[in-house]
Amino acid sequence: MKAAPRPCSIADTLALVGEKYSLLVLREISLGVRRFDRIARNTGAPRDILTARLKRLVEAGILEKVPYSERPTRYEYRATAAGQELQPVLLTLMAWGDRHLNTEDRPVLLEHACGEVLSPRVVCASCGGEADPVSLTHHVRSAGWTTTGPVET
Repeated sequence: MKAAPRPCSIADTLALVGEKYSLLVLREISLGVRRFDRIARNTGAPRDILTARLKRLVEAGILEKVPYSERPTRYEYRATAAGQELQPVLLTLMAWGDRHLNTEDRPVLLEHACGEVLSPRVVCASCGGEADPVSLTHHVRSAGWTTTGPVET
């Protein structure tokens, strides 16, 4: 019998948005692209797969489907509050890709309201300190688990 994997919010989140086209849909919506045909065009997703991903994101409460035309009925997709909270994830994924994959020519630059190119950081909401491996301590709260794996019995 296969042991159960570690309980984890990362795994739970990836179950909803961890597939390539789901993240690319969220990218497009963050760029203001909300209609099916444009999302399909900009992501390269096959229409059947895109339909399934959009449906799942709507069912999960990450996107909402909003009518924009009555005759014929047509819909666009908008991020819910939960979907908007994924924006920092997209920004840090993009920044990682810029540093490690597209080092010579960044495909997109984001300018912050201060006028500088955005370089996203993850910081502690309490003290403002950067969240890096040195500043973090893991406290495993799942029964039967430690940081290295399941408790040996």
